[in-house]
Amino acid sequence: MVTAKPAAGGGRWVEISPERLRGWLDGFYGRHQGADESGLVLTGTNNGDRATLFPPPGLDGVADIDALLTGVATPPRIGLLLARKGAMAAGIVDGTAITASKVERFHVHGRTAAGGWSQQRYARRRDNQADQVAGKAADIAERILLPEVATLAALVCGGDRGTVDAILEDRRLAPLAALRHERLLEVAEPRLVVLEEAAVAARKVRIHLVP
Repeated sequence: MVTAKPAAGGGRWVEISPERLRGWLDGFYGRHQGADESGLVLTGTNNGDRATLFPPPGLDGVADIDALLTGVATPPRIGLLLARKGAMAAGIVDGTAITASKVERFHVHGRTAAGGWSQQRYARRRDNQADQVAGKAADIAERILLPEVATLAALVCGGDRGTVDAILEDRRLAPLAALRHERLLEVAEPRLVVLEEAAVAARKVRIHLVP
């Protein structure tokens, strides 16, 4: 599957599933009457259009197109950590299959319209609940992800950045935090189906096209 959206600063981002990458490359060459390759950057022969390819998490060390094609054909083992204030999911993705997972929902009080002391009291309660949720989520991450950390090529996170950050601040998860990939997946409230969708999204190759 191919998805595209505008890129900040110009051009657009395209996300390509590994199975379609070779066909996309053939199409780029065909549309541009060939292309010059420099590492993971393609420049069209006929008009200078540029495509910069970014490997999926776990393949950050690949340096050219051939190595990228080889790498995506045998996807690395990664961990997934998805979190929002009311739910989290953790999973191990072995190639293309989720081999271990846990999804958990948490009760978190919403905001109150009351002001003054009452509002402050509810704000403190929400803060305390957020801390408790982060701790419970860290417990799950420790149980599902940490035993496999030595076998993981990357940890891919998704959801609310602040919530994910709070979970990974737990000192027990330092080995996982060290594997965290810079990309944050956009996901709905974590459920099993959302975890499965994230496993697919994490394998995609991102391409910055200009123009």
